[in-house]
Amino acid sequence: MYNESMAQAGQKKYDLEERTAKFGEEVIKLCKKLPKTDITKHLISQIVCSSTSIGANYMEANGGSSIKDFRNKIHIVKKECGETKHHLRMIAAAVPDKKSEIIPIWQECHELVLIFQKIAQSMKSVK
Repeated sequence: MYNESMAQAGQKKYDLEERTAKFGEEVIKLCKKLPKTDITKHLISQIVCSSTSIGANYMEANGGSSIKDFRNKIHIVKKECGETKHHLRMIAAAVPDKKSEIIPIWQECHELVLIFQKIAQSMKSVK
């Protein structure tokens, strides 16, 4: 049922599952390169949680037991994307020399936000 609505929106279930997993992996790779200071330790912890939650919650949405469950999980995914974007910005401020590595990750996160906003909007009309 939910995969049909995803297909109608031009999305394939496994494409987004893979994309969100790769996104989490890229954030982890970035975090491994960051210096460990009092500031970055906290930001690293926060961003690893939020960025990996994107894919995990998307997978939970696909396995949802109802449309309402799917819709709720997609809203969580959107929220985690926004939180991740914020933490990427803070890491760029804390470690300016990594900004060039952060920008493409931030851009991918922004695209994910737009994708999940579109999915959430399309789910408003589904009862």
